[in-house]
Amino acid sequence: MIDFELSPQQKQVRDMVHWFAEHEMRPISLLADKEERVPDEWLRKVNRMGITLSMSNFGGDAGKKKDDAPRKEPRERQANRLGVIAAEELAWGDPAIALSLPGPGLGGPPVQSTGTPEQKERFLGIFTKDEPRWGAYALTEPGAGSDVSGIRTSAKKVDGGYVLNGHKVYITNGGRASWVVAFATVDPSLGRAGHRAFVVEKGTPGFTCTRVAHKMGLRASETAELVFEDCFVPIDNLLGGEAHYENRAGSSGFRVAMSTFDSTRPIVAAMAVGIARAAYEYTLDFVKKEYPRGGRLQTDVLAKLGEMDAKIHAARLLTWEAAWKADLGQPNAKEAAMCKAHAGRISLEVCADCLEIMGPIGLDGHLVEKLYRDVKVFDIFEGTNQIQHLIVARRLYEPYGLRL
Repeated sequence: MIDFELSPQQKQVRDMVHWFAEHEMRPISLLADKEERVPDEWLRKVNRMGITLSMSNFGGDAGKKKDDAPRKEPRERQANRLGVIAAEELAWGDPAIALSLPGPGLGGPPVQSTGTPEQKERFLGIFTKDEPRWGAYALTEPGAGSDVSGIRTSAKKVDGGYVLNGHKVYITNGGRASWVVAFATVDPSLGRAGHRAFVVEKGTPGFTCTRVAHKMGLRASETAELVFEDCFVPIDNLLGGEAHYENRAGSSGFRVAMSTFDSTRPIVAAMAVGIARAAYEYTLDFVKKEYPRGGRLQTDVLAKLGEMDAKIHAARLLTWEAAWKADLGQPNAKEAAMCKAHAGRISLEVCADCLEIMGPIGLDGHLVEKLYRDVKVFDIFEGTNQIQHLIVARRLYEPYGLRL
């Protein structure tokens, strides 16, 4: 039997984060978009509050203290479900500010899943400090985005470590990050088998941020270009250590990237749901206040709003399923791709329909106009919609011996 009711803990997380989104994020949303930055004092305040976009920050496995007494029954894993519930509410508040919250960001999952105990302590431990800090995830290159196997940033092994040379683009929080999980190849001819993941710390000689982009949407979120020029990375910063790559079938670096997406794509889908819901609720309120009562016009508009509500609800359930499977430790690549593709597409449709309902008024300083600009990238980053459909198709056909 399937149960869609949130647990008391999940409801508590949802209500807490929604309060934060409504009272702390929404009031600065339009100003942060205009100034293309989140105020430093605001970031310091939320850092003290302990609010991040990290799944582990909302409970689940991370909620267990080291000195907890052993339990007769295993604790239910629910960090992924709590993460998507929180991500929807944060994006409802403001997606660009949500992406700017201090924390390890997309760099957290690969360090948590692949890092050695020493690496986890060293790189994740800094986020307990008083000052806001960020982590980042550097995979995309000018010639390799959706085709992850095509990365060309090189990693040449030398005495004591590796020397990196290459160029990364579209890196969230890349300029201010304390460290970046960077993917490189020891030999492009090896394809996926040559991939390695490194943690490159800010200030490392040869590692620079060359540009912070000015964007159509998510303006308050930092999107950086990073360059590695003869950048020496010590062997201790090879994520997982040498043994991690020697003891596997050679494509471990690629697997690190893909397993990260299986965790983060549901988060991105949940954020898209939150954006769509914010636009829908704002427009519904506008229609109640501004549209004449009764008549064909209001009937057609309310029918369109009902269709939006159904789309949002379906996207949310797909997202919950992907997170649920991740919490159970089951393969969820297909579900993660499904929810990301569907949520990205319907959120764009919902925001466009909301603008159409509001007409020219919606373009004049209203939240919906900003959300429309913000939402487009959710159909692109973390793997384009087309790539998500290809992932789903592969999972459908491979059991029958067919390969795409």
